[in-house]
Amino acid sequence: MPKIYKPGKVAIVLQGRQAGKKVVIIKQVDEGTKDRPYAHAIVAGIERYPRKVTRRMGTKKIQRRSRVKPFIKIVNYSHLFPTRYALELEGLKGVISPDTFKEPSQREDARKTIKKLLEERYQSGKNKWFFQALRF
Repeated sequence: MPKIYKPGKVAIVLQGRQAGKKVVIIKQVDEGTKDRPYAHAIVAGIERYPRKVTRRMGTKKIQRRSRVKPFIKIVNYSHLFPTRYALELEGLKGVISPDTFKEPSQREDARKTIKKLLEERYQSGKNKWFFQALRF
């Protein structure tokens, strides 16, 4: 069976609290671990997407509306839907590891760095599809 979930691949979460949200895969574990004996992936996604911005808005309002609220999670492969899109974020790989989820302070630090990286990517105008909420 070909490996679908590779780092940088964009997927959609199908189950749970973040259902319908887009995520980027950071690390995949095809065989599972002792704690999680199933195939899963560590993902970073967008919980709250940036809002619409128009030309008439001021810079302060544009900055406020361009904010992104990220989340990090370990998700079972069966709860992910792969897409054809990919997101190249080199900084994400070093930020999150399986140890990040053990302590809340590490998790918060990881979320802050991911927020910064995603907002920079959004401001640059790349990967527009990733920053738009799914409509269904």
